[in-house]
Amino acid sequence: MSHPRPLPRQRKSLVLTLMMSLLLVYTLLPILWLLINSTKSQDSLLSSFGLWFSGDFSLWDNISDTFAYADGQFGRWLLNTLLYVVVGAGGGTILATLAGYGLARFDFPGRRLFLPVLLGAIAIPATALAVPTFLMFSNMGLTNTPWAVIIPSLINPLGLYLVWFFTEDAVPGQMLEAARIDGAGEFRIFRSIALRLLMPALVPVLLFSFVTSWNNYFLPLIMLNDADWLPLTVGLNNWSAQNQQAVTATGEAIDNLIITGSLISIIPTIVLFLSLQRFWETGLVSGGVKE
Repeated sequence: MSHPRPLPRQRKSLVLTLMMSLLLVYTLLPILWLLINSTKSQDSLLSSFGLWFSGDFSLWDNISDTFAYADGQFGRWLLNTLLYVVVGAGGGTILATLAGYGLARFDFPGRRLFLPVLLGAIAIPATALAVPTFLMFSNMGLTNTPWAVIIPSLINPLGLYLVWFFTEDAVPGQMLEAARIDGAGEFRIFRSIALRLLMPALVPVLLFSFVTSWNNYFLPLIMLNDADWLPLTVGLNNWSAQNQQAVTATGEAIDNLIITGSLISIIPTIVLFLSLQRFWETGLVSGGVKE
């Protein structure tokens, strides 16, 4: 009886370990800087070391002042961002799921033309389409409205691509045919069978859409003039510009509020990634197992 060979020991690479350590420091250092400096008042912020705490702990005062500054602008920007993310990223994920499933499991004339068009849409950077999109929305009278930010967010070529090819591997056509023979309608088949098998792909698509919509800056910058409809990205940048002008004119500086607002703005992204990590990893493992 032959004994199984022991698995070879994995060799540790000092260079790779060093590179990963540098990447970890590069990623966490700005977050640590935000966390530390958001606990400082405006005076101690300028008089203390940036990577260590000062004597006073002003985090709660900074948070309160951030939401109260300029008649609560930050709170409105936060709600606007949530609106753009929920409707834009959520709707984009739903549309990408329906379109990807349809392209993978239904045959219709012109279906093969979608792949090169889709790859071209992925390859074109969003900034290159910003000005044509602005001109089109301006002619339609939709600029300076939430729809100017929401409608472009509904188009998710990368999400559609991921769902399309994941459907071809994870959703067997024989299973769908068996369900049709049993009398199930197409919507019931999609909801009861396909959607459950597609969950491993939907989580990363939702995460990508969320991050893209949450960090969206250039499109709202050119589409929106009304401060009441700005997202956090553009709003905090406006605060930063106003703060530089105030410092130049020896006015009131709000560096502590800008830093605190930046810290608050990254918390939802961190929470979402950490809360969905288990479902993402479990789904990917279960999706790769075949009976």
